[in-house]
Amino acid sequence: MKAVWKGRTIAESNDTVVVEGNHYFPAASLDRRCVEESKTTSVCGWKGTAHYFSINLDGERNVDAVWYYPEPKSAAAEIKDRVAFWKGVKVID
Repeated sequence: MKAVWKGRTIAESNDTVVVEGNHYFPAASLDRRCVEESKTTSVCGWKGTAHYFSINLDGERNVDAVWYYPEPKSAAAEIKDRVAFWKGVKVID
């Protein structure tokens, strides 16, 4: 699987976990050169508190397009150390 934005592969892995229709990639597969930490958080009742990265490619930003759960609740333990995408990031096989 690949996560692609503006023609650039942001993450790639054969080891994704699908939760609620979203592919969670291993965090190590994320190209850290094109993301920056965000201060945004949100809360999911069964997964816990999500944190975000924004994508920054050649000055174009996609704010909070990557999310992860640094300490997911036990029901979502399978997504620990994984990232997922939205906001126009295409996940393709």
